[in-house]
Amino acid sequence: MKDNEKQTATVKSADRVLDILELFAERQEPINLSELSRELDLPASSAHKLLQNLLARGYLETESQGKTFRLGYKLFEIGSRYAQRTDLSGEFQYAAQKIVDELNESVFLTIRNHDKALYVAEKQSTHPVRFVSHLGMQLPLHATAMGKTLLSGMTDEEIGKLYPDKQLGRLTETTITDFGELMKQIAAIRTDGLGTSYGESVHGIRCVAAPVFGTAQKVTASLGVSIPEARWEPELWERIVQAVRQGAKEMSTRLYYVP
Repeated sequence: MKDNEKQTATVKSADRVLDILELFAERQEPINLSELSRELDLPASSAHKLLQNLLARGYLETESQGKTFRLGYKLFEIGSRYAQRTDLSGEFQYAAQKIVDELNESVFLTIRNHDKALYVAEKQSTHPVRFVSHLGMQLPLHATAMGKTLLSGMTDEEIGKLYPDKQLGRLTETTITDFGELMKQIAAIRTDGLGTSYGESVHGIRCVAAPVFGTAQKVTASLGVSIPEARWEPELWERIVQAVRQGAKEMSTRLYYVP
């Protein structure tokens, strides 16, 4: 093969990889090999090789015993690094610093990665006992205040597709495992604009979160504060609730729109 032919083949492969990633991003649901091959008009053998390469590099993950694929952690690692250099991260740091200055409690920012809440930014308190995350950490949406807040921005139909068998994994004794109860809480968040969790993903940690809205008033991220139960008291909790509401509102206003 001549050099220019090799270059053309390489460019086509790169285009196909981007087509695959864009298809997954657009569909936001698992896709199997035959669907992908049909959607992109690719030979099944070529599609399979590309999928395996993306899988090996972490850009895709498998579901349903390896029969379907979805976007992988690597893309969200890259996305979180990008977010750290965008207005979203900058506005979070500004809002979070105000909360830490006022309350000295840890503040977090998450986005949705399929059925997980992905931690993309944080501002820690100086308390020796506190909840500590790390960038790129993921927790189930149904088991966290921030995750339930992200779910509130989805339609009931979209949530149903996310949990087709309505099975919710248990992390602690207080984790919500009943799908109907989860939907009730999501409905309340849509009305009240606030999500809570009480040791549902990590023992002894309470969290309150509010949505950060993006274009078309869609939930883009979730801003939350987590505290140890040992430090919980009604007055502090109420101050945290108000600070989270205000912080998320200010982020939404400065970034995207005025509600």
